Amino acid sequence: MTTLQLPAGVQVNAPILPGFETILTKEALELVAKLHREFEPRRQELLAARAERAKRLDAGERPDFLPETKHIREGDWTIAPLPKALECRRVEITGPVEAKMVINAYNSGADSYMTDFEDSNSPVWANLIQGQINLYKAIRRTLTLGQAGKTYKLNDKIATLQVRPRGWHLDEKHVLIDGQRVQGGLFDFALFMFHNAKEQLARGAGPYFYLPKLESHLEARLWNDVFVMTQNELGLPQGTIKATVLIETLLAAFEMDEILYELREHSAGLNAGRWDYIFSCIKKFRCDLDFCLADRVKVTMKAPFMRAYALLLLKTCHHRNAPAIGGMSALIPIKNDPEKNAIAMEGIVKDKRSDAMDGYDGGWVAHPGLVDVAMKEFVDVLGDRPNQLDRKKPYVHVTAAQLIDFKPEAPITEAGLRMNINVGIYYLGSWLAGNGCVPIYNLMEDAATAEISRSQVWQWIRSPKGVLQDGRKITAEMVRKMVAEELQGIKDAGYEGTTIDRAAEIFEQMSTQDEFAEFLTLPLYEEI
Repeated sequence: MTTLQLPAGVQVNAPILPGFETILTKEALELVAKLHREFEPRRQELLAARAERAKRLDAGERPDFLPETKHIREGDWTIAPLPKALECRRVEITGPVEAKMVINAYNSGADSYMTDFEDSNSPVWANLIQGQINLYKAIRRTLTLGQAGKTYKLNDKIATLQVRPRGWHLDEKHVLIDGQRVQGGLFDFALFMFHNAKEQLARGAGPYFYLPKLESHLEARLWNDVFVMTQNELGLPQGTIKATVLIETLLAAFEMDEILYELREHSAGLNAGRWDYIFSCIKKFRCDLDFCLADRVKVTMKAPFMRAYALLLLKTCHHRNAPAIGGMSALIPIKNDPEKNAIAMEGIVKDKRSDAMDGYDGGWVAHPGLVDVAMKEFVDVLGDRPNQLDRKKPYVHVTAAQLIDFKPEAPITEAGLRMNINVGIYYLGSWLAGNGCVPIYNLMEDAATAEISRSQVWQWIRSPKGVLQDGRKITAEMVRKMVAEELQGIKDAGYEGTTIDRAAEIFEQMSTQDEFAEFLTLPLYEEI
């Protein structure tokens, strides 16, 4: 086993497989340690502020636009100009950092590829460090893969790379700084920056990021300060780093102007992260007995609260000359069923056409086979323009009440309940086995969609409105019975993984226990 040269105060408690030493260099880990020592106290303060806000919401407080930042919302400012490489983002493909996905996404024909250390990646140590190696090689055009008699390599024309590090709530348990776990996102970010920022610039791009799970502009300010310090440490001009923020929490939707303002020298806009956003709404209103959403499949971008959020994001971004990127459709191609595939493709077309017509500058897909379908819808609207930043929305006025107009409340069906249970078990089994992005029943599932599944079940049990269409009240006993039945069904269908029984235990516990777990992946992470 390879050994590492470590800076003072840094411990790595994980296997160092061949090649890992090229990423975990002393100099790179020194940057990780500097960022940790500078910013960990503030991160802990912000996580404590999240917990305090959650208590107030549980007690009945309702989110609203901040009075103390009204001057920012009403101010006449814009973000810094975009680099050429980020002007055109009509279709962005996303996926984990494993080699085949990296090559296929780069080659997909998408304008941009968001490579993911977060929701679609199971944070197994080998996944994280091999992912850094894969990106290092891909940036330098040396990444290849031989698999099942095929050779995968990069085309001459590739997508622009953007990297999603882990959210503020996630640690990296294998790396300790002065005895403390390092924050997962800082670890991902610092390693990528140290090894690749200057190389990306030399190749006509730059160090571009997606920032997940922010709940406030103060959390955006923390990232901005990380960017400033890192650029100073690496000798890069300020503003070199660009970052798009995923608006995927309810509270962030009330601070979109403020988030753009905090990152204005480093901003590349906002993205409507729809699946995590739905999960966040359920989580923030978990104790409101009057709150109840319908089957997951019924909660679409046409739902009142989702429509308000999508329009506010679009208006806010374009007012500040910032890109507005639409969210992910979970649909994927269905190879063995032409009829179902045609329905799925029509769903993609409608989703992307709607975003393009509204004025969004681009949207997400999860599969290379969807790039052309999505691209056509944006090109039909944009023509040869790279974006629609000129389409302002001064007539859009979204109120706090509209952002929390949580409909539809019905139907809740037995099929919908069983689907949540089945998908939750299936996904957790795959996650525990090291795969964070899983096609299940012709939809691409990641941690966000699994979070909706388990949080809906938890909430339906507790809400007086958690009643099936046939009149039966959803109870913990009903859910336990269905968990056993769905687990058996998954096994009967040929699931061979060894983690599925544990996945069912976890799903049952998390959806029936009294306390609501903030994130599914926090307790799960201790098991991998």
